[in-house]
Amino acid sequence: MKKISVIYFTVSFIFCQVSTQNQLSINFWTGLSEPEKISFVNGAYGTISLLKKHHQHEVRKQYLHDKNWVQPYYIERFYDIADEYRSEEAGYNLKIIIMHMNAFYSNSDNVKIPILEAMRIVSLMQDGYRDKANIRLLQAQRKY
Repeated sequence: MKKISVIYFTVSFIFCQVSTQNQLSINFWTGLSEPEKISFVNGAYGTISLLKKHHQHEVRKQYLHDKNWVQPYYIERFYDIADEYRSEEAGYNLKIIIMHMNAFYSNSDNVKIPILEAMRIVSLMQDGYRDKANIRLLQAQRKY
């Protein structure tokens, strides 16, 4: 059942990405009401947590019998990147993230940046990683 739900979320996420490629992120974001924004951010946080937990479980299951196995760096890096999308400082107070996302999209340089990338930048800023967040912001502004 868990595999089916993960596959369903992945497929629906891909279809959402394909269907919204012609739409600016700011149009989608401003079109949402406050409760819808909270649900969106909560769903993104939940998906990232579930993906990370499922991956950890699969890695553990695959290498449980091998006592000499050491977790490679790329798996740790994957977890670090996944953690960049969730703010530890904000915790469950998602209104803080939403307020900062609204402020983020109020700048005209950021209107083409995808929502998940904006969430990553805002979460990094909330957790105190200002230099990293500024680098990601400049990269995103240049890319989009």
